[in-house]
Amino acid sequence: MRNFLIKTISSFFYVGYLPLLPGTFGSIAASVVIWLLKDNPTGYFAFGILITLAGFIVSAAAEKIFKREDAECIVIDEVAGMFLSLLFLPINALSLFCAFLLFRGFDAMKIYPADKLQRLGGSMGVMLDDIVAAVYTNLILQVSFRLFS
Repeated sequence: MRNFLIKTISSFFYVGYLPLLPGTFGSIAASVVIWLLKDNPTGYFAFGILITLAGFIVSAAAEKIFKREDAECIVIDEVAGMFLSLLFLPINALSLFCAFLLFRGFDAMKIYPADKLQRLGGSMGVMLDDIVAAVYTNLILQVSFRLFS
């Protein structure tokens, strides 16, 4: 039962098992949940905190179950990253699309310090590089929305 829960949570209800680009599918799944919660700031904030904490709790155990460091099917980090990417921003189709593109780009590029943090291993290595990508995304969107709104 424990392994089932860890696999379910770390793969965000098995989205991470989709073939080809599971991280992208994880970000898409997060985008759907974000869209559903866009008019409920309390629910958005609570879900974002819950999913981030869950990621830190299950990621290291998931790596052991999958017998791989930061296994591709672990996408809870992308889900948490998407939520952080839009934190304290208005959520609409444009902001969600921009957050998705920026976050996926930063996550792929592993810009400092994400490249270093990913090497930590365990839950920290799984989660922190995506959190850095999300912070970069959020900062760019915060500035953009203030300049162009």
